[in-house]
Amino acid sequence: MIALFGSGPNFGLPDASPFVTKAETLLRMSKLPFQKAPMSFSKAPKGKIPYIDDDGEVLGDSTLIRWHLERKYKVDFDQGLTSEQRAIAWAFEKMAEDNLYWAMVHARWMDDANFQKGPREFFKAAPAIIRPLVVAMVRRRVRKSLHGHGMGRHSATEIAELGSRSLQAIADYLGSKPFFMGNEPSGADAAIFAFVISSMCPLFESPLQRAAASHDNLRRYVGRMAARFYPELGEIAGCKVSA
Repeated sequence: MIALFGSGPNFGLPDASPFVTKAETLLRMSKLPFQKAPMSFSKAPKGKIPYIDDDGEVLGDSTLIRWHLERKYKVDFDQGLTSEQRAIAWAFEKMAEDNLYWAMVHARWMDDANFQKGPREFFKAAPAIIRPLVVAMVRRRVRKSLHGHGMGRHSATEIAELGSRSLQAIADYLGSKPFFMGNEPSGADAAIFAFVISSMCPLFESPLQRAAASHDNLRRYVGRMAARFYPELGEIAGCKVSA
């Protein structure tokens, strides 16, 4: 059986990491049996989550996990899509992962109030005497990563505007369709769903969160995706699970 390693449910989300949620949604889409397990960064093949152990084969990165499922188990997450549609799906997925994600990281980690409500929880296991030093060190690393990516070189207002533009594009392309590429879910939905709910999470009050929640079609989309793949949940990111 496949084991999926992540940080676990948190903040009212299936996982604190949208990349783990993306991988979990892909697994649920595939209907392959799997179980979730607590992660260990020391065992993660790329030093990050998610990663899976598939009968002894360990591999990381949500996109590489998808390709593994497609190759080994012959799962076609984009069944019925044209080449043009597959290209559009890939572009939107990478926009969510490489733009919207970093705006979300900034809102969670660099805003002091949001950090206290959210990411600080990750440090509870650290001994109290050194916890402030560990927190400060990790936040510096996150700030450095944001700066290295380029997103962190902008003002908070500019970052929120960049992230909100991505959300607007997602909402505009989704339109009135039931799922992102049409009447049935496809691979892109695993990513779009994961990053929309992470941006929409009401725990983290921010301009980005308000922008995500302002799109009624995104809220309905979250409800449909959750009803299809997370029916055990009654609510997610402030949205009722409803088909």
